[in-house]
Amino acid sequence: MAYNDSLPRETRVVIVGGGVIGTSVAYHLTQLGWRDVVLLEQNQLSAGTSWHAAGLVGRLRTSNSMTRINKYTAELYSGLEKETGHSIGWKQVGSLIVAKSEDRMIQLRRTMAMAELFGVEAHMISAEAALEKWPLLRIDDLLGAAWLPLDGKVIPREVPVALAKGARSRGAKILENVRVLEVEHRDGRVTGVRTDQGAIRADYVVLCGGMWTRELGLRCGVTIPLFPVEHHYVVTEPIPGAFDELPVGRDPDLCVYFRGEGQCVMLGAFQESSKPWNVPRIPDQFAFQLLEPDWDKFSVPLANGRHRIPALRSCRFEKFVNGPESFTPDNNFIMGESPELKNLFVAAGFNSVGIASAGGAGKYLAEWMLAGEATLDLWSVDIRRFSPWANNRAFLSERVTEVLGLHYQMAWPNREFESARGLRKTPLHDRLAAQGACFGSRGGWERPLWFGEPGSSPAMRYSFGRQNWFDAHAREHRACRENVAVFDQTTFSKYVLEGPDSTTLLQRLCGGDVDVPVGKTVYTGMFNARGSFESDLTLVRAGAQSYYIIGSTTQGARDQDWIRRNMRPEERATISDVTESFSVIGVMGPSSRALLSRVSDAAFSNAAFPFGTAQTIGIGPATVRALRITYVGELGWELHVPASQSLAVYDALMTAGRDLGVANAGHYAINSLRLEKGFRAWGADISPDDTALEACLGFAIAWNKPGGFLGKEALLAQKAAGLRRQLVMFVLNDPGPVLWGSEPIYRNGEAVGYTTSGSYGHAVGGAVGMGYVKNAAGVNADFILSGRYEIHINGTPCPATPHLKAPYDPQRARVLADG
Repeated sequence: MAYNDSLPRETRVVIVGGGVIGTSVAYHLTQLGWRDVVLLEQNQLSAGTSWHAAGLVGRLRTSNSMTRINKYTAELYSGLEKETGHSIGWKQVGSLIVAKSEDRMIQLRRTMAMAELFGVEAHMISAEAALEKWPLLRIDDLLGAAWLPLDGKVIPREVPVALAKGARSRGAKILENVRVLEVEHRDGRVTGVRTDQGAIRADYVVLCGGMWTRELGLRCGVTIPLFPVEHHYVVTEPIPGAFDELPVGRDPDLCVYFRGEGQCVMLGAFQESSKPWNVPRIPDQFAFQLLEPDWDKFSVPLANGRHRIPALRSCRFEKFVNGPESFTPDNNFIMGESPELKNLFVAAGFNSVGIASAGGAGKYLAEWMLAGEATLDLWSVDIRRFSPWANNRAFLSERVTEVLGLHYQMAWPNREFESARGLRKTPLHDRLAAQGACFGSRGGWERPLWFGEPGSSPAMRYSFGRQNWFDAHAREHRACRENVAVFDQTTFSKYVLEGPDSTTLLQRLCGGDVDVPVGKTVYTGMFNARGSFESDLTLVRAGAQSYYIIGSTTQGARDQDWIRRNMRPEERATISDVTESFSVIGVMGPSSRALLSRVSDAAFSNAAFPFGTAQTIGIGPATVRALRITYVGELGWELHVPASQSLAVYDALMTAGRDLGVANAGHYAINSLRLEKGFRAWGADISPDDTALEACLGFAIAWNKPGGFLGKEALLAQKAAGLRRQLVMFVLNDPGPVLWGSEPIYRNGEAVGYTTSGSYGHAVGGAVGMGYVKNAAGVNADFILSGRYEIHINGTPCPATPHLKAPYDPQRARVLADG
């Protein structure tokens, strides 16, 4: 089908890219009532990546939001031919995931348990039952399988054509063979695009150009970190016993997938290490083209495929597909409005799940464009999770070699990336490495997770139970609870907001009252119009017209963007990122006051340095901003130190605190300590799907402050109507198991939610976790505390005790009091 609509001079929105993502955005924008929509494709629809995709459509993903995207996609595809008259070859053949190791069986049990909560039909079945569904399989080494009967497959190149037909029927213009050369913009806002056939003025531009999208972003100063990777599959000659309705099969232990293709078998791979397509520039005319077959690279998957499907040992292969696809640094796709240019939206970098996610991605991006904010929690794919550091070509080329294989690598708790590490290091990094730190990566930063013996190079050994750092973590946890621990928290995002209207702006955006005396700190949420979280922050009133703001490690671009986009034209305020200018050293524990008193002339008593205040003090030879706050539930201070002076501060603390039992502690200890005290974590316990009332953070809201705040009306309405879900803390009754998050919660035998985060609480003597308990008829303290709870861990129900107050509260006079 050829599209020859004429090139308009002006439109409401231009969509760049005619693959499955771009056509889905056009389809859903017109479905929501936008008629002035123009889609531009530089070649023909489907010609880039969509046409050579494997066509797998699975419903279940690792989070509720991503599962909603995929579920909707499958439902859309099932009715698309009836609506548009164009067949996409949708067949609900189901999918099968086989397991040959006990660890893989544990992962499948965990995944299937979450499927029930996400509303996806899924079952654990035996190896023999798997053979009944896929008669060509070898099963003598299989322990079991998972069966998802509602999954399916499509003919991938036909999906964009059908979506475009649907969009065009509602008024969209679809233009092929029109190449966008650059995005035009003025004063921080898009104004249209320039093409090889002229310019188009537009209020909105949506970049859905697949592996070409990064280059378009670079030309207009927008960070879109993605990189092309070779993805391989082969198709056999006709094989006896093969038929088109065979389920989609996956053997993640062997890194292969397989399905029926007529009377043939398709065998594809997500190798542990893949090949980036390292070309200086992706050719514009790379349309309906493939790269050369690489049988050497495919040799291991081919051998594995022949092991799992013995019929492949003697057949010929009629097709080798080596198609480049775009991958991102964290294996999550990129969507949303760019922080650099207003009204420039992006949907790209789909990491081999474009066909399976396109329907939902198009739907929710279209809703985002209409509403001006995301309509559900899309933080895991939000473009603002990346800053320019992630868009470096050398970094991307190395990282994506690992990312493709993550689809089938074991989903270990706390798994860390191994490639492209060491990019961002705190000033204390080398000193901590010498002390035995084992590092993880967050936002590109190397952060100490736990400490082995000084001089050692500890490494992670993953498992679904207690991992090899359990004892080290216990020492660090107890050091903070019983003596004093030092934490490198430098990776916090840090900003300075200043100007005559800075207080007015923050009062409108924050739930808390920020109009406090200079030197006071405020913990507060920032909410959207729905009353749910956009972020949570700690603010320091640094001056009459200035604030020092602290956010989570990955929130830097998002926090600043949210503040800027909600700033009114007449408001005089500027925000600056100072993250890399300051280190943050946490000094926490009952002996923290004694330690700081040895290295500073400042007074640290309650009277001289009250909780929730900040002062500029000397630590040894350095001058720091000290905040008396805690995220671990012990007496303590955060020291915000000029980066150039942080080593001097760290050395002074460690030298002066030897006889006090001072210890290095990592971020695993921070996590368990904060869980014992019931402190929430962004991206886990609070998100854009959660409100402050549901998260039991209403105490941090100044309901009666003058002028109100964004989201107040929605929160008041929820308060009046009553809650149907509430965040609850849990401690397992059995001291043996470990919680990681994403474990189902049962109340009186009924599934009511799942854990949002978890760890082991060494002070409470058991695993601790949080999770939202739901009840359609409403939740309150009586409902929560009257239930009998079990948390299902790796398929085993474990009794748990609910808490509405912090599980760790020993009522010791020493905590946050004078020593």
